[in-house]
Formats: sequence, C-alpha cells, structure tokens
Amino acid sequence: MSALVSGAVAAVLAFAPTAAAARQAPQVPEDKPQVLSGWTQPGTASQEAWAAARGNRGEWEPYGFDWTTDYCTTSPDNPFGFPFRTACARHDFGYRNYKAPGEFQAAKPRLDEMFHSDLKRVCARYSGARKASCDGTAWTYYQAVRAFE
Repeated sequence: MSALVSGAVAAVLAFAPTAAAARQAPQVPEDKPQVLSGWTQPGTASQEAWAAARGNRGEWEPYGFDWTTDYCTTSPDNPFGFPFRTACARHDFGYRNYKAPGEFQAAKPRLDEMFHSDLKRVCARYSGARKASCDGTAWTYYQAVRAFE
C-alpha cells in the first residue's frame, strides 16, 4: 500500500467515530411518555395543552412527536358543518405516537374516548335539533374508530 493511500485510510478511520457520533439521534427527553399521556386525555385541559403545543411545535421538537395527520381520514372533516377536523387531528396524534413505541393497543380505548370527548365539546356549542344532529354524528365517528383501528 502506498504511503498516500495508507495516510488517506488513516485519515478516514480517524474521522469515522466523529461522523458516527454526528449521525446519532439526539437524546429524547425522559418525560416524553408523561407529556404524551398528558396531551391524550379526554379532558378539556388536555385538549387545550395539546392545541397550544401543536401551535408551537418547535418547542417540542426534541421529543420527536409525530404531528402528521390526515384529519378524519376518508370521513368528512366537517360533517354537516360540524368542525370535527381538530378532534381528528388530535386523535391521529395519539394513534401515531402510541403506535411508534408499540403501546397502541393499551392506549387505544383512552384515545378513542378522548376523541369522543373532543367531538362532544364541539357539539356542546349547539342547541336543539342542531345539537342532537351533532351528537349523533359524533357518536357515529366514535363508533367507527372503535371498530376500525
């Protein structure tokens, strides 16, 4: 082996640990499970905390949360004019972030209840026949996610 090739190999080997270290994923904060749980509860405070975090995702980047959503999938996001889109986004957030670590089956009943609670909060804005229609639509969406995911 020539001295030039030998020197080049030595230089590459000397750089290799630094390159490997640079490729390592950043350390995920230890409280990620608690934060995720806090944002995926049926209550209003949980919904508001998630919405605030969603509006400021950069602050939560070290946690590696999956914020992607297809909203209400193949169902209308705003059926009969009822704005269910955000409830669907939070439901997707819960599903995606519990599937990643393999904890989905244990969390699914709570996530579906969270979804139904979010939908019922949307319906609480209405009264009379409009509220009854919204509640019925919310119930249908809830039953669909319970049955199909």
